[in-house]
Amino acid sequence: MKTKSENLNDKKARTRRIITALRKLYPEADCALAHADPLQLLIATILSAQSTDETVNKVTPILFKRFPTARTLADADREEIEKIIHSTGFFRQKTKSIQGACRLISDRFAGRVPDNMDDLLTLPGVARKTANVVLGTAFGINDGVVVDTHVGRLATRLALTWSSKDSKDAVKIERDMMAIVPRKEWTFFGHALIWHGRRVCAARKPDCDSCKLSKNCPAAFSFDPAGPEKAPTKTTTRTRNTTTL
Repeated sequence: MKTKSENLNDKKARTRRIITALRKLYPEADCALAHADPLQLLIATILSAQSTDETVNKVTPILFKRFPTARTLADADREEIEKIIHSTGFFRQKTKSIQGACRLISDRFAGRVPDNMDDLLTLPGVARKTANVVLGTAFGINDGVVVDTHVGRLATRLALTWSSKDSKDAVKIERDMMAIVPRKEWTFFGHALIWHGRRVCAARKPDCDSCKLSKNCPAAFSFDPAGPEKAPTKTTTRTRNTTTL
């Protein structure tokens, strides 16, 4: 999606307005996965794929009490881990990824989770989304923007990406946003969009009437409650929900 007559500077200016609104709405936006250190966050993020944070947060205290280090997780009985994480789904593949990552962390990185993108991406089960979560949340390093299903959906609706509505290319969506979102905001921006996607901009029935981003959203009020979203008919500010943030 690309808004009509919006050049790069216009898009950056609109993005800054969106960030300002998100800062007011969610000043404490952060990762919802419970963790005590980078290793726990890494494992929790792997477990969160195709699961919910609530489910993961019920599982990880049991997992980390039983296996508190990368070495103990790497050497653990596979079936015991599978039993503990079963409720998160895809438990066999997740166990394989967790043990593979922990084995590499123990053998190559002296038991410590790497604090850079290149090394994180060598770990089994770790792609850019997981690496961005760990770098931004655990290490305070803005090396990219987290793109999950919520962020991908909102980036498209807000026209923060040039990808098509049906695009599943998270890396392209991330690169598009990195070009218009100030680097210092990357970590916050990803978390804030996730919060907004969960609370307001749902996949099927976004609450445009109460959305404080609608003035800067080309897709606002283009949704039919009984069917799929319609193509936006305007690229200018909507007249409804005129609260300024």
